[in-house]
Amino acid sequence: MNDRPRFITPEGLARIRAEYEQLFGQERPKLVETISWAAGNGDRSENGDYIYGRKRLREIDRRLGYLSKVMKNAKVVDPANQTDRSVVRFGATVELADEDDNRRTLTLVGDDEADAGAGRIAWGSPFARALVGARVGDERTVRLPAGEKSWEVMTILYPEVTNVS
Repeated sequence: MNDRPRFITPEGLARIRAEYEQLFGQERPKLVETISWAAGNGDRSENGDYIYGRKRLREIDRRLGYLSKVMKNAKVVDPANQTDRSVVRFGATVELADEDDNRRTLTLVGDDEADAGAGRIAWGSPFARALVGARVGDERTVRLPAGEKSWEVMTILYPEVTNVS
C-alpha cells in the first residue's frame, strides 16, 4: 500500500477503527493468553492450540498492520457536505436502471470500505468511474465481464448534514 491519501467516508473509518479496536483490544489478548497456556503444556510440535494460535496471531497482526496503514492514510470525506447534489461524486447513492428497467442502487465509497453485496462499490472501480459526473437522466455505458451494459441514472442521493450542537 502506498502512502497516498485514501478517501473514506466517516462511517467507513468508524467501521475500520472498530475492527482494529476489537482485534487489538479483545481478540489478540485472548489469543496470546491461549498460546501461553498451550506453550506451558509441553511438546509444542503436536499441540494444536499452540500451532493454530500462532497461525491466527500472525493473521491478526497482519490485519492490524493493514488497518493501521489505512487509518494513517485515510482522508475522510463526508458526502453530507457535498454542495452540488445533482452530480454523482464520492459518497453518492445512485439508483440506476438498465435497458430492461431492472433497478440497482449503489453507493460510491472508499476502496477500503467497498462491499458489492451491500451495494457499496469502490470509488476507483470501473463502474464507479463511469458514474462520476453523471446527472439524473444521463446514460452511462459500463464494460462488464459479460460485455458492455448501459445504465440510466434515475436518482442521486447524499446523506443529510447532521448538526451536532
